[in-house]
Amino acid sequence: MWIAEHTAETDLSPETVWTALADLHRGALTYDGADHFELHGPFAVGSTVAVTPVGQGTFDSTIVDLVEPETYADLTSFGDITLLFRHTLVALDGGGTRVTHRLEIDGPSADQVGPELGPQISDDFGPSMRSLFDAARVHA
Repeated sequence: MWIAEHTAETDLSPETVWTALADLHRGALTYDGADHFELHGPFAVGSTVAVTPVGQGTFDSTIVDLVEPETYADLTSFGDITLLFRHTLVALDGGGTRVTHRLEIDGPSADQVGPELGPQISDDFGPSMRSLFDAARVHA
């Protein structure tokens, strides 16, 4: 298994961040550099999302975990590997939210594929999260 994580904090409430995150994955919100999402079905576990990263082809992902306003995860299969993307939101004691975006690459060839593919996917987690927070502030 290969794993990458990025964690950041914002003064925004978990509900505000969640709304932006959910709307992004529903295809109702976008911003510069964001992947394009097209939800097929309700925003719920088991529904699929067509994901089009900037400058790349579209692939399908399945929502595998969704607990409002705490966690969202989707799973994508490519050959013998899976990519699990998880966003976890935690309310901070003094107000605000800690958000962790995690990528897990698993499967028989994950140890070979992960070190090359993983950074290509996760290197923009920091800037993307800042853009999500900015979009959440405007979208609220």
